[in-house]
Amino acid sequence: MNEMKFKKKKLIMDEAMIKRVLKRIAHEVVEKNKGAEKVVLVGIRSRGIYLAERLTKYIEEIEKISVPVGVLDVSFYRDDVANRIIPHRVSKTEIPFDVSGKNILLVDDVLFTGRTVRAALDAVMDFGRPASIQLAVLVDRGHRELPIRADFVGKNIPTSQKERVWVNLKEEDGVDSVDICEDID
Repeated sequence: MNEMKFKKKKLIMDEAMIKRVLKRIAHEVVEKNKGAEKVVLVGIRSRGIYLAERLTKYIEEIEKISVPVGVLDVSFYRDDVANRIIPHRVSKTEIPFDVSGKNILLVDDVLFTGRTVRAALDAVMDFGRPASIQLAVLVDRGHRELPIRADFVGKNIPTSQKERVWVNLKEEDGVDSVDICEDID
């Protein structure tokens, strides 16, 4: 197994900045949807889950209503599932609410090629027919391979193909940060 290694190049976002951009996104979601009555959040595994939970909390603080949150694993919806050499760990999708007629906010940490989002769109449609599907990402790094764009972006970070955007969240990594890393040959 040939494991890629990365060298940290630059800190892009710290804990305070991540909190600020998530609060801004929460306000933008409420404004775009004219409230949060029909809004439900679905976090894409793995770090999108934690971001969705944080956004839900901030939206609830603004609107004073409960906003449902679900979890989506897109493993079997990916267009490269048959080509994976290393078996991908499949986790449970948990969407404990009816998506029909709702404004779904898909939440992910990094938007790159668009392939994960395409898989998420297919997966959500298997649960019903939402009124709309919107996308919120902490980081948009460009390099799209599909015509997909985020409705809500924490930060646009132009990167080269050799660079990686590494998101660390307390729930999974013990610290909140976004770093640009570089491949080590």
